[in-house]
Order: sequence, then structure tokens, then C-alpha cells
Amino acid sequence: MMIDTHTMLAFFSTAIILALSPGPDNLFVMAQAAQNGRKAGIFVTFGLSTGLVGHTVAVALGLAALVNSSAFAFTILKYIGAAYLIYLAWQAFRAGGSTAEKREVPHFSKGELYRRGIVMNLTNPKVSLFFMAFLPQFVDPAGGSVTMQFFLLGGLFILATILVFGAISMLAGGVGERYRNSPGAQSVVNRVAAALFVGLALKLVLTER
Repeated sequence: MMIDTHTMLAFFSTAIILALSPGPDNLFVMAQAAQNGRKAGIFVTFGLSTGLVGHTVAVALGLAALVNSSAFAFTILKYIGAAYLIYLAWQAFRAGGSTAEKREVPHFSKGELYRRGIVMNLTNPKVSLFFMAFLPQFVDPAGGSVTMQFFLLGGLFILATILVFGAISMLAGGVGERYRNSPGAQSVVNRVAAALFVGLALKLVLTER
């Protein structure tokens, strides 16, 4: 066995705690679920998890080291992510309030919500840097292929993310449902979501390597 059971349990427990800690991804899921419903949060979660697959591959193959060593690549990536968040903030702000009749048709398709999660995750260079710092602590070179160990740990981290973010989606979506039929309350939810996206964009722009 490449990684012993005790190490995998320790890693998975740590991943659960990290997923619960307030951060851009779980706040993004919370905002989308509150704004567009439980299913929206779930599809965004799947998108974020797909992005984590990309980061896992990048770390396992050593590609993340390029971003870490190149100030230009790091800066370009974070500005792309910030610009996308500002775009989402504008969409949320423009949505304002909506009536129950308008809510019969979802604002966003499942595919669009899924893509939102992917873009949000892949354009955050801190995720790759975090994986580079976190995953190696649980890798044992004597345990076989290091690359396969990275993939295994990445898979466990993704599972923890889906479980935690899925729970957040259900909770935030349930709270949002209580206010979705009120145009005034929905307007507040959309304004809060817009402010949250702007805050996340500013945080990303101010991020240093």
C-alpha cells in the first residue's frame, strides 16, 4: 500500500477542517446557493472539485512549480480570476430583486454553474501553491510512486471538499429559499452576493506569492 491508513485518515480529517474554514471557495458556494438555490451550489461545488483535479495534476507533474517561480504567471492568473469575480459581482448586482414568477426559470444553466466553479478554482494560484505545500507532508517516497500518492491525496481532498461544500449548499440554499419569493429580500441577497464577489476579487488581487 502506498499510503498507510493512519496517514490517509489524518489527511482526510485535516482536509475536512480546511474545507470548513472560511475561504474564497466555500464562500463562493454559499453565495451561489443562497442566490440561486441548493442545486446551484451543488453544481458549483462539482465545478470547484473539477478545478481541484487540475491543481492535483499540476502539482503531481510539477507544473505548479512554474507558477510559483514565475511572478508574471502568478500575477496574470490572479488578475484573470479577479476579473471573473468582478463579472459575477456585476451580474448579481444587476439581477436585483425578482418575483416568484420570474424564478420559475433558473437564471443559470447547470453547465454555466459548473463552469463558474471550474474558472473560480483554476484562476486562484494560491490553490496550487497550497497543494504544493500541503500534499507533500503526507507523501512517503519509500511508499512507491510519488506521483500516484499525489493523485490519491488529491482525490481524498476532493472528496472532503464535495462533502463539506455540498452541506454548505444545502444549508445556504435552504436559507435562501425562505426569502426567494420576496423581491426585496432577493434584492438584498443579490447585493450581498455582489459585495462578496467584489471582496473576493480584491483579496485575490492583493494576494502575494
